[in-house]
Amino acid sequence: MINYYNIPGLGNSGPEHWQTYFESQIEGYKRIEQKEWDVPVCEDWISTINQRLTGQDLSNVVLVGHSLGCATIAHFAAKYGKQVRAALLVAPSDLEAPAYTFPAVGFDPIPLQKINFKTIVVASSNDPWVSLERARYFAECWGSDIIDIGEAGHINAASGHGEWVEGLEILKSL
Repeated sequence: MINYYNIPGLGNSGPEHWQTYFESQIEGYKRIEQKEWDVPVCEDWISTINQRLTGQDLSNVVLVGHSLGCATIAHFAAKYGKQVRAALLVAPSDLEAPAYTFPAVGFDPIPLQKINFKTIVVASSNDPWVSLERARYFAECWGSDIIDIGEAGHINAASGHGEWVEGLEILKSL
């Protein structure tokens, strides 16, 4: 059985977000809860993931990141070197862009080394938090496949991605 774990971004993912929808669609799908969602510290977030995955058969673990959660997964992979089955990285925020002024400690610079497990980056051509070019750059550095879903904003509830059926199909392809 595959164990899916949501790694939400800043502020967590609310009830209308596709990550919450995914949790309701797949048996055993879980969210990794962080202690601090609004002023996150990278070391705390990746340590929480590491603790949650301790004792798991990592060959059956799929991580599902959104926004800051994508950078979190990249940091987790860089620090711990653990090899999970795969990760879906949706709308990876560019924390190094001038527009990103949210309080997030220790997430930049974004790790650019190859991630040692299969990853797919899903990006939008009009995401306010990452340009498509930058998302492609992250994907190339991480060794990820990339899927451009067109004009889809930040691929969150605000951009109409609640029951994101296409995203669920991408996830199942992993």
